[in-house]
Amino acid sequence: MTGSMTLDAPAPNVVVELPGDLFGCDLLSTLDGLASEDLHASTDRAVLDRTALLVAARNRLDAELARTVRHAGTTQAAEHDGLKSMRSWLIGHVRLSVNEASRVLRAGRVLEHLPVLAAGFAAGEVTAAQVEVVAAAVGPGEVAQAEEQGIDLAGFDQAWADVARECSHASLGVAVQAFLGALDPDGCEPDPTEGRRLSISRNADGSITGRFDLDAGGGEKVQAAIESIVQADRPKGDTRTRSQQNADALVQLCDNQLASGNLPTLRTVKPHVVVTIDLADLVDPATGAGAGELGFGATISAARARWLACDADVSRIVMGPDGEPLELGRRHRVVTPGLRRAVERRDRSCVFAGCGAPTWWCDVHHLIHWVHGGETNLENSALLCERHHTKVHHGFRVERDPGGRWRTWRPDGTEILIGPLLHRS
Repeated sequence: MTGSMTLDAPAPNVVVELPGDLFGCDLLSTLDGLASEDLHASTDRAVLDRTALLVAARNRLDAELARTVRHAGTTQAAEHDGLKSMRSWLIGHVRLSVNEASRVLRAGRVLEHLPVLAAGFAAGEVTAAQVEVVAAAVGPGEVAQAEEQGIDLAGFDQAWADVARECSHASLGVAVQAFLGALDPDGCEPDPTEGRRLSISRNADGSITGRFDLDAGGGEKVQAAIESIVQADRPKGDTRTRSQQNADALVQLCDNQLASGNLPTLRTVKPHVVVTIDLADLVDPATGAGAGELGFGATISAARARWLACDADVSRIVMGPDGEPLELGRRHRVVTPGLRRAVERRDRSCVFAGCGAPTWWCDVHHLIHWVHGGETNLENSALLCERHHTKVHHGFRVERDPGGRWRTWRPDGTEILIGPLLHRS
């Protein structure tokens, strides 16, 4: 049974045929009823039961989507809309991302060879993400190779379905690796680096988004390096999420390497962070959104540029009206190596209350910024880690009292007191 619906469009008499059972069935009515329910009236148990039911229902819908897309692909249904493949149809017609469209196609393809896993998926017991763990590793080539070698794929199918239903998500990956190992138990160890990938894309606001894929050995190295910094930087009252801690640790690793001076030459010079900003914006205490430009093209505020300029090389370039450089001033080292050594010797670590990050994580901060007349000397300097240097440029304040003790104030003027300082009058 089919129904019809007329859509308003520039061309007259445009009628789109829609399957009536899809729009007349109980599914959409049920979803409408769920969306109208007041969750505040439910008990915790009821909300949890509802969540489990919704996950199972979503699994069943994902399974049916994979089955339907697989059928559409084998029958070349996308040609009906003038497209060559279901992948392009999913991307263009229902706005799936490239990755998601590929995931659906892989699921439908591999499940034809794995009836037990497919049944668990259709019953709502297995998630689309679990199916993807299998589908990403077991393609047509692996299925054919298993058949040629007499490997019982049915046994692995049962094992994967059991693991997916009963064990953690990570356990399924281990079970899949067992199958891949069985395909070539005596062959040469594959190059683990061939599958490494790192992609970085810049967002409109200058921030970056990335994704990486590493082999087990490479991943272990990255995790060990990041974890060492995360565990060393756990100040009292830290409210960052684990993902935020990992991100801060990654930036700190890069800071450490850039500061070491041991990285390979980039464009004839040692790699460094480049900021271009008009002198008027640099001196102006205003935030100055979009006033500075970074070396890889992102824009930052003047306030952020002043933060970066606390411990940096500054070069003056006089530009003509046509944008051509007229004069290149001599590079000025804001903080000399000798001064940095003196600051490190005095402060020993980040001076922000409760931190204590080591010197090699830290910048030398001007208590009174040099663009505002602050001198580049020991008395006007403080050692701050990257995180707390940012905080000080966003309202917090550090000050060294006459007794040589560093004190920290919040943006509202209250002092951050640690330990015995709570009893100070």
